[in-house]
This record gives sequence, structure tokens and C-alpha cells, in this order.
Amino acid sequence: MRRNKSSLSGARSYKEIGDYWDTHDLTEKWGETRKVEFDVAIESERVYCAIEKGLSEKVHSIAREKGVSPDTLINLWIQEKVQKQLPG
Repeated sequence: MRRNKSSLSGARSYKEIGDYWDTHDLTEKWGETRKVEFDVAIESERVYCAIEKGLSEKVHSIAREKGVSPDTLINLWIQEKVQKQLPG
């Protein structure tokens, strides 16, 4: 953690900060906060792959049953398959 950053929790690490806020409410410290501005640079990328229509419909159906999006389901399945293919 950078020394020039302050923390309402008084913690000395990101883990301690997380542990603190797991058990505290910001409203307890609201009077100690100050307004800040910052930029967030989020770089994400989507890659689209063609899927046969019938297979896509089945994936959508399974995703609905599991309560997740088709994108999430497909990513989980591909991740599992890739892990099985890696040596080790």
C-alpha cells in the first residue's frame, strides 16, 4: 500500500482494509470522508465466435435453468475444458 494514501480503517494492508470494511459501515465514518476525483481505465475485450443456432438455443436454455447468462456459462465451460487440456 502506498504511504501517501490514507485509510479510514487505520489498516496497514489491503487485506486489513477489506477485513475492516467487512465488519463496519461507512456511515460510521462518513464525517471523516473527503471528496476525491479519479480516473478508471477499464480495458476489457470481447471476442465473438459463431455457434450453431440449435446449440446456442440449448446453451441459452441451460443457462436459464442455472440462473446465469449464456456468456457466463460458456466462459465457465471453456475455462474447465482449457484447464483439463493444460499439462500439469
